[in-house]
Amino acid sequence: MASVTGSSFAISSLSSSFNPNKAYLKTSSLSIKGISIPSLRLKPVTRRFSISCAAKPETVDKVCEIVKKQLALPSGSAVNGESEFAALGADSLDTVEIVMGLEEAFGITVEEDNAHTIKTVKDAADLIEGLVTKKC
Repeated sequence: MASVTGSSFAISSLSSSFNPNKAYLKTSSLSIKGISIPSLRLKPVTRRFSISCAAKPETVDKVCEIVKKQLALPSGSAVNGESEFAALGADSLDTVEIVMGLEEAFGITVEEDNAHTIKTVKDAADLIEGLVTKKC
């Protein structure tokens, strides 16, 4: 609690005892020159924490080449990790063919649920890294 002469301002501590992903400012009150604002309850603040393992550059490069081949893109086409399949002109059938090409090239099997999450070259490379690691 903090206070100032003639005015007071109090804030309770942050608490994250029940859920480490959410911090709650429990209560606060403010009083200035006799005008009092009652305690306030504030909504939880969600903190995000994520860990990601980037795919190896050679994996990303190989995925780029497979995508270019499957979509019959000119050799000079700019395809990188951030390239989205849809932006490259791929429809759902093209995406299925890309996944099949990746499975063949890397000797993996991509489950249907995982295939639906692939939107970019990086998504595909990260998934491949995970599956190859799991396979070994």
